[in-house]
Amino acid sequence: MSGPLEGLKIVELAGIGPGPYACMLLADLGADVIRLERGDPSASRETSWDLLNRSRFSVAVDLKNEAGRDLVLELCEQADALVEGFRPGVAERLGLGPEDVWRKNPGLVYARMTGYGQDGPLAQRAGHDINYIAISGALWPLGRAGERPVPPLNLVGDFGGGSLFLVMGLLAGILNARTTGIGQVVDAAMVDGSASLLAMTHSFLNAGFWHEERGVNIIDTGAHFYEVYETKDHRYVAVGAIERKFYEELVRVLGLSNEHLPEQMDRSHWPEMKERFAAIFATKTRDEWTTLFADVDACVTPVLSPREAAAHPYNTAREVFEGASTPQPRPAPRFSRTPARIGVAAHTAGSGTREGLESWGITPDRQDELLRRGAFG
Repeated sequence: MSGPLEGLKIVELAGIGPGPYACMLLADLGADVIRLERGDPSASRETSWDLLNRSRFSVAVDLKNEAGRDLVLELCEQADALVEGFRPGVAERLGLGPEDVWRKNPGLVYARMTGYGQDGPLAQRAGHDINYIAISGALWPLGRAGERPVPPLNLVGDFGGGSLFLVMGLLAGILNARTTGIGQVVDAAMVDGSASLLAMTHSFLNAGFWHEERGVNIIDTGAHFYEVYETKDHRYVAVGAIERKFYEELVRVLGLSNEHLPEQMDRSHWPEMKERFAAIFATKTRDEWTTLFADVDACVTPVLSPREAAAHPYNTAREVFEGASTPQPRPAPRFSRTPARIGVAAHTAGSGTREGLESWGITPDRQDELLRRGAFG
């Protein structure tokens, strides 16, 4: 078996960012994903830098060509789901909207990835991760006291609030379709998903535990025991000693056990305690602190760069990454009976046209006909 999703067939109308990442996750877990995009069907099979396109074939298709559109509908007849990330209404104008597809396959799940959703006053507006998490409220709390919000790369909107919710919705839709025989639209909007990620924060706000002020709360760098500290060699350690027993161990290793310290949860003393902790962490290098805390449950870890992480003993022991010169994350999560794997490396756009279509039952003769009709662009 090649993964827990073996047997699922998914048509991907290629986009950027969250859509490809969602399809990468599905393909890594064994789904047969065929990626349809603008490309050259005769392109040589060269490895691409874009890891988001791994584990599936890239097939060149011109969606504005009648034969290209017909090919997509033909593939949808045997698919469990279709993934698209166009602005609302674009797929319909191409003749590839949900109603067009359901005439061919009424049980297909139509998964749509957008920033602002399929309807509403911002549905047609352009945007990126930073805009979506700004609207959802997820950007506001990220940053330090007295400073402006810090965008967390594109992890919260594109991938957390977008891709992961799309995958969850698509799989839930397929489960429902297998029971009912009826497909449906999955409207995965990054605003919706990133807002959902704030459920715990809203709980704290509603209960009065959280101040709607940046960098003054327990897990937003307000507390001295949940912070990143610079070390002697200008590197960093991450401290997350929230629970009392971990905090006591932290204080012990820092050499403060015999001092009269304020109560851990006394917010009025957090700023001064951060200064004390910062001064102590600055006396040793990151690796020296890593050694001191190696066998101590104080929730203290080195802050690693992506390249350092690929070589860290924990990650090498767990085989979190693969590839020596160009490491990439292995599929996650892990399965005991049907392990996931990276099927094929990402390749040049269109270079998998022949092989990918043949794997979906499109014969070489049929492909030649499609080529003559301009289906591949």
